Amino acid sequence: MQNNIDNKGKYNMKAVSTMVGILPGTIRAWERRYQMIAPIRNEVGHRLYSDNHVRKLKWLAQKVNDGFTISQAVSLLEQDNKDVSHPLSHQEDNRVTQLQQDTLQAFLRFDERSAQNFMDESFTIFTMDKVLIDILAPLLVQVGLLWEDGKITTAHEHFATSILRSRIGAVMHAYPHNGILPKVIAVCGPGEWHELGLLIFTLYMRRKGYEVIYLGSSIKENDISVVIQTVKPRFLFMSCTMLSNLSQTLELSKSLEIDFPNLVVGLGGFAIDSMTIEKKKIYQQNIIGPNMNEWDKWIEEKTYAN
Repeated sequence: MQNNIDNKGKYNMKAVSTMVGILPGTIRAWERRYQMIAPIRNEVGHRLYSDNHVRKLKWLAQKVNDGFTISQAVSLLEQDNKDVSHPLSHQEDNRVTQLQQDTLQAFLRFDERSAQNFMDESFTIFTMDKVLIDILAPLLVQVGLLWEDGKITTAHEHFATSILRSRIGAVMHAYPHNGILPKVIAVCGPGEWHELGLLIFTLYMRRKGYEVIYLGSSIKENDISVVIQTVKPRFLFMSCTMLSNLSQTLELSKSLEIDFPNLVVGLGGFAIDSMTIEKKKIYQQNIIGPNMNEWDKWIEEKTYAN
């Protein structure tokens, strides 16, 4: 089952180029000359790459960065029949933690070049899902908590946010949407300005083929209603990270469900995950969960419900 998923074409050329760090023209040249991967073509002839294709390209790119020529790297791949499906598996956890902390320290030094280099390294070694969910998402939580505890300044938080938003946004717009799937609106709850967790969730939804109207940080309640009336989405996702904004976010979610009976409201973020067990029981139908496995279950259940 996993092999079928890994071989499914789902990334376009722009997405693969961003993930691997290789220009589209270089990827096409490698394909023509060495034929080490054969991307799938969609109905209009555009290339679609699988997770296995991405892993091979990352492995080859790493070898080239280590000083091999591309022909030597391809020869190694073919002669040794390399299994690149789980690169660095025995060192993975330590490397993830190290890259996370290196990137954080670069942010705290206001060192954009180093931060970008560490993120480049992350995308080269690991799949995009792993970088987003296991490196960048926890990093966002760290930055937010440090700011809330007064251990870093607003300038640090804004600096990190600006870089991460730009990096994630560059990947997000590369994915086409499936017109059959319902539309989605993503917005921060009332008073919320910490939008990067929502941005990662939006990227996850776009990768699954959903058309997401991303509104970002908090907007007025009446403005949200106007967007819903215009777009007519099936889903509205709201993010709440600060406990001080939790009550307003929960109240708004209930209000929108009353005003728009066909709308499914999903809630996520640090403040949502930190609710008491009693309160979680009240909103259990709305809580999407803290990780991608929980998101998968929630989305599948709600998408195909009646």
